[in-house]
Amino acid sequence: MTDVERLLWHALRERLILWKFRRHPVGRRIVDFACPRANLAIELDGSQHALERDADERRSVELTRYGYRVPRFWNDDVLENLEGVLITIDHALGDTPPHPASPPLRGGEEKEMAGP
Repeated sequence: MTDVERLLWHALRERLILWKFRRHPVGRRIVDFACPRANLAIELDGSQHALERDADERRSVELTRYGYRVPRFWNDDVLENLEGVLITIDHALGDTPPHPASPPLRGGEEKEMAGP
């Protein structure tokens, strides 16, 4: 991990604790930060990516084919506006924190509410 990736990694673990992020293979790629539960693949781009925009676009398209949304951030964004990056990621995750799914009822039937 680069220093910028470590900075974002710690911030994600401290601030968005209900969501689990990890390096994760998606197709032929390993994304910088993946939250498989939310189908979110966060990519960080350094200055070398300014010359590789076509390759980055192809990478994003490929990740999208696997159902992932791909917000991209410049390293400078993380260094100079970490709060804004975290807010953007939080919005991408959705307004509602993840909750464990309730176990299905036997036979898949809906629970009926008792009337008065």
